[in-house]
Order: sequence, then structure tokens, then C-alpha cells
Amino acid sequence: MIIESLLDTDLYKFTMMQCVLHQFPGANCTYRFKCRTPGIDLSRYAAEIQDEIDHLCSLTLREDELEYLRGLRFIKDDFVEFLSLFHLKAKYVHVRPDATASAGLDITVEGPWLHTILFEIPILAIVNEVYFRHLMPDPDVKEGMKRLRAKIAMVLDEPDNENIRISDFGTRRRFSCRWQKKVIETLIAEMGRVFFSGTSNVMYAKDFGLIPMGTMAHEYLQACQALGPRLRDSQTYGFQMWAKEYRGDLGIALADVYGTEPFLKDFDMYFCKLFDGARHDSGDPFIWGEKMIEHYAANKCDPRSKTLIFSDSLDFPRIIELYRRFNHRIRMGFGVGTNLMNDLGPQPLNIVMKMVRCNGQPVAKISDTPGKGMCEDETYLAYLKQVFGIKQ
Repeated sequence: MIIESLLDTDLYKFTMMQCVLHQFPGANCTYRFKCRTPGIDLSRYAAEIQDEIDHLCSLTLREDELEYLRGLRFIKDDFVEFLSLFHLKAKYVHVRPDATASAGLDITVEGPWLHTILFEIPILAIVNEVYFRHLMPDPDVKEGMKRLRAKIAMVLDEPDNENIRISDFGTRRRFSCRWQKKVIETLIAEMGRVFFSGTSNVMYAKDFGLIPMGTMAHEYLQACQALGPRLRDSQTYGFQMWAKEYRGDLGIALADVYGTEPFLKDFDMYFCKLFDGARHDSGDPFIWGEKMIEHYAANKCDPRSKTLIFSDSLDFPRIIELYRRFNHRIRMGFGVGTNLMNDLGPQPLNIVMKMVRCNGQPVAKISDTPGKGMCEDETYLAYLKQVFGIKQ
């Protein structure tokens, strides 16, 4: 089976889940699968995907896995105790062929947020691996390694490269679990643990002694649209509740749930000083980086003490460009997903699973990149844009 551990997911799922346990234990939500790649038919794999999800729902965390989580400085003991009893429940997931859905496949997760939050990443990994093992049953490992080593060489050959930090963010888009492991092994052996700084995958962080990477995702700030006291304050409410949970730890704020300008309006001097940095995930990264440096300086923060995480569809030429632009001006990290973990020849799938409702209310992500936003209620989306002064 594809998923054999509940740790085979991104760290931010556990960090958000702990926040949900303590701050929003009664919240309910709905997630919907979407394939953005045109011309793909996934309907034929529905039964196979369902079998893999059923197996996922049989898993529990082992004692050594619980002890690993307990050893992370920001994970609290009561959350580990909760996880010791936890397993995903199949009743919250519905998989069926649907000609009206993207790629002919409807996958919906609906139920208590606390009990559904861990579905997203393994479901996306399952869909990817099922698709690619049919498309390419004998992967061209030689070609994949050739491409990977060319990327490693770009980092190692870059002059003044001492501040380059690459992280694996590729679990949801990986070609396969086996290939992700091989890529990580190669990065450690040939790039080293300075340039390759960590992985978002908790299982591989544990297995290879890497730093697990991640803080919050879009769903967290989306849910705050329904959970906060006032819609216009939902972004600041989300940051405040995060600070309440982590007291200054895990201080990378996500910047693109409403777009850059609404983020900068809400990310005032208090949050500039409280959070360690911000993560970019849509729009032009060069423009965003310049705006963030200017914003920190205007809010009496030395940009060189802050960190920008770039994670939007990165490839290695773009990493080098960004590094050359911002090196010595601000700290940087680069989270690479598809380009690291699904570059063996076939076109990767662009698939997501986003929260679309919370507590019965629609929620939305508004992106700086056309096509990356997601909302099922156009009336609500128009109202949200009006509230935040978004003109796109």
C-alpha cells in the first residue's frame, strides 16, 4: 500500500491540528479535491484510490512515532496523548467517479476539522502514485537522477552560495513514496545537510534525522473566515490565535490567502516583530520579496533579521535568481515540491485539496496567481473581495 505511516504527511498538518485541538475543537469543515491539469481522466482509478484510503484509515501512530512527535519543542504532551488514540475514519471521505468534476473524480472530505485535517496530504499522494504507476509502471530512474544531479550542481556551483537553503515540500505531488525517499537520500549524500536544510515530510524527517519544516497552510486562515468574530479581521484573528497557541514559535506567516496587499495591511508592526517571517505561495516572488523588505523596514524591523520562504512552483533556475536578488538583504528558504519529487519525464499532475466550507459557511482562498484561488460560492467570493478591498 502507498501510505504506511500517519507521519507520511506534512508537518503543518500536525501543527495546525494541535491548534485546532486547543483553539477550535468544535469546528466542522468540508474539503474538495481539484485537478488543475487539463485533459486528465482519473475516474477509472476511483476504486483503487478508495482501497488505498481504506488502508490509510486503518493506521495508527506507533510508540516510536509518538515519541518522535513528543520530542519536537512545539508539540504539547496532551496533543501526543490525543494522537495515541487517533485514527482517520473512512466515513468522512467520499470517492466517486463524476463526469462533472475535474478529471472526472469527486473526492470530498466532510466532518469535524480535528478528525479530517490529516486526510489532505496522503489523499493527494495516493492519487498521484496511483496515476503514475499506471502511466509509467517502469519509471525512468536514470533520467530522474540525471535531472536531480543537474539541480544539485546548480546549487553547488553557485558563487557565494553559503546562504542557500533548500527544503523538500513535495509529498503531495511526488511521483511515488519510493522516489521521494531516493531523492532525499541523494540530496543528503550529494548536497549535504547545510544546503539541504530539511523536509516537510514528518516520516522522512524522523527517518533521516532532518529538520521537519512547516507552520500553517491556507486552510487555517480560510477557516478563520468562519471562526473569527468579524470577516474583515479574520486574517489578524488567525495570526493572533496562532500566537496564542505557539507563543512566538513556528513564526512563519502565510502571505497569500487574500493576496499581498491585504496581507501587508494586516501584517502590522506588531506581527512584523512577533513573527519570524512570511511564506510566498503565489504571484511574482521578486515583487513580493521587494515589498516584504520595504514593509519590514517601514515597520522598524531590520529585514536581515527576518526570513522569507519561497514555495510557489519553484525550480532551481528560479531559486538561483531569487537568491541572487535577495542574498544579504534578508534571510531566505526555498521549499521545492513538484520539481524535486516529480521530475522523471511525464507531466506532473497539478492537484489540490482545499477547504471549501467551515461550520456550514463558505470559505475562500484568493490568490495573486490566476487559477490558484478556490471557492464554490461566487456570491461569497464577491463579498469577501469587497470586504478586503480586492479589485481583481
